[in-house]
Amino acid sequence: MNVSLSALWANLGVLALLFAAKVIPKLAGVYPLARRYCAPDAGFTTLLMATGLTFGTISSLYGLQAKIITETQFSLLIAVVVLSAIVPTVIAQTFLQPEDALPSRRGRTVDEPPRP
Repeated sequence: MNVSLSALWANLGVLALLFAAKVIPKLAGVYPLARRYCAPDAGFTTLLMATGLTFGTISSLYGLQAKIITETQFSLLIAVVVLSAIVPTVIAQTFLQPEDALPSRRGRTVDEPPRP
């Protein structure tokens, strides 16, 4: 039940395709609602909502144990599930932090209360 790095390396194209197939529809589904209900931080919200670690991991593990998928397929699916949680989170935290979460950008220190 270990992820095979050699299988991932040998199937980088498939990994990229599966990653895009998992992330793009989630982004397309979440962003319009996030833009409507939390407009200034829609990108940040969208990226943080585009995860599926629990279900993806459990269903992949079930498929492997039931011999529905091979170890290579399991490795690819687990890698996609983990990457689809990590990559959007890193992008959101690095580039799309909400202004309220960054007090230094608003001209005040962390200990100061927000200005009215």
